[in-house]
Amino acid sequence: MVLPNEVECIRKVTYIAMTEQQETFLNALFGEANGNFRQAMNIAGYASTEYPARLIRTLKSEIIERAENMLAANAPKAVLSMSGVLDDPSALGNRERLAAAKEILDRAGIVKTEKIEHKGATSAVVILPPLEEDNDQTEG
Repeated sequence: MVLPNEVECIRKVTYIAMTEQQETFLNALFGEANGNFRQAMNIAGYASTEYPARLIRTLKSEIIERAENMLAANAPKAVLSMSGVLDDPSALGNRERLAAAKEILDRAGIVKTEKIEHKGATSAVVILPPLEEDNDQTEG
């Protein structure tokens, strides 16, 4: 049995030292700016002449980690959305709801499993050609 602390030790996580402004940017990016980089930069107090690409390069790993966390946080909502379709299959937008839920669950790592059943002979014989001797060894 794996304890929660053991799982944390297995995963390699690298943290960068962030400034308060960078932290404010990330919080805004995944909060009130709704993913809009320029708006998040304005909220964090970056100059309007600052290029978003430079900030993105610096915070790339943190942005990806927060995006993964957001997907994981929305996985229960996706599951409940799928279950809601079962309760009211004729509701408008169910197709889009199911597609969005499937995408979130796929990206969060929860995918449907497919079982493949193999039928047939339980054993097999493989016939290999005879080994050829190396000509250099037999001549000398």
